[in-house]
Amino acid sequence: MRVRVLGSAAGGGFPQWNCHCGTCEAAREGVRARPRTQSSLAIRGDEGPWFLVNASPDARQQLETLTPDRVDAIRAPPVAGVLLTDAEIDHTAGLLLLRESGAPVRVFGAAGVAQAIGDTIVRMLERFCGVDWRTLEPGHALGIDGSSLVVEPFETGDDEASGLVVRDSASGGVLTYAPALARLDDGVLARFAESDLVLVDGTFWREDELALLGISERSAHDMGHVPLSGPGGTLAALAGLERPRKVLVHINNTNPILLEDSPEREAVVRAGVEVAYDGLEVQL
Repeated sequence: MRVRVLGSAAGGGFPQWNCHCGTCEAAREGVRARPRTQSSLAIRGDEGPWFLVNASPDARQQLETLTPDRVDAIRAPPVAGVLLTDAEIDHTAGLLLLRESGAPVRVFGAAGVAQAIGDTIVRMLERFCGVDWRTLEPGHALGIDGSSLVVEPFETGDDEASGLVVRDSASGGVLTYAPALARLDDGVLARFAESDLVLVDGTFWREDELALLGISERSAHDMGHVPLSGPGGTLAALAGLERPRKVLVHINNTNPILLEDSPEREAVVRAGVEVAYDGLEVQL
């Protein structure tokens, strides 16, 4: 299985267009931090084409980095479908950019996601190319036609979001993707421990990160994310896992781990965890 991080930032990207926090300014200056597009992956099995995991508003430029398996017509899509973890606009708005498709866009997602975007994004796509919706159910593995990939969604503590376990039936590689982790319990950790690669919610460093900057009074948990630091934080839990390669994704523009020389980045590295960047590719 090949896994490529197309976008490693949270909603708004990095730097965020209207934000002048220290990390965003560092990215604009081109020192200490590299820019990132909004959260998205591309995956492919040892057999079969690329698939997009979450369609961000930056999908056009992200898809330009992928090469179609074969080009036997003027228009050839680089992906054979889209897997969705939730109905957030940051993960679904990019579907509208696929409207020029010559065939219905194949989309995999929970029934709740279909309902949430049914009257907006899905309806608009139906006016152009159409949608071939494939429902994902928690705890049920679904093989993807024309690919060696098998996908199983699981609950991450938020009714509106899920994680995905993706197995390659050809190579045996296992990826677990959880860009929005609202709960870190034994069940979630067990899935991580059984994976070869985990791409995990790294949105916030602190529980009160936005409040400290005067941006919002909402905490990390209020927004559906377990923070990296502090008691019960994600970083300590990841440090205790031996098998998987551990990589943080969906990183908010305010998170100091984006600064490559920050003490927070150093703490992440000491814990044996990586900070994703756009273009990071892993072969499982």
